[in-house]
Amino acid sequence: MKKNIIKPSEQIDQLITELNDWRGKMLANLRKIIRSANPKIIEEWKWMGSPCWSHNGLICVANAHKDKVKLTFSEGASLPDPDKLFNAGLGGSTWRAIDLYEGDKINSRSLKSLIRSAVTHNLAKKSKMRPQ
Repeated sequence: MKKNIIKPSEQIDQLITELNDWRGKMLANLRKIIRSANPKIIEEWKWMGSPCWSHNGLICVANAHKDKVKLTFSEGASLPDPDKLFNAGLGGSTWRAIDLYEGDKINSRSLKSLIRSAVTHNLAKKSKMRPQ
């Protein structure tokens, strides 16, 4: 018997639908911005229920909490953030996050730039790991 496997994009769709308040709308908007930043970005579903986006490595993870939506960048400490989007996890050595609360507006131009920087960072890291 074939196991019914749900695609990550369908799981993210379902999560957005289940979050029938501002958090679902925020997550849907973040997803749209992330996907529009680079057509090669892949949607994934990891860690027992977290939407993730990757391109030659993990870019970011989204989590809906009771009072916020958190977008965490796996290599955020290595990324330029001229518009100061990162507002959480600033003391860590690798990860950086953007905490978004009800009523917050997303600077889509700045977020796209941050996503593109993460993709560039992943590609550079991958090319360093290749044997010469």
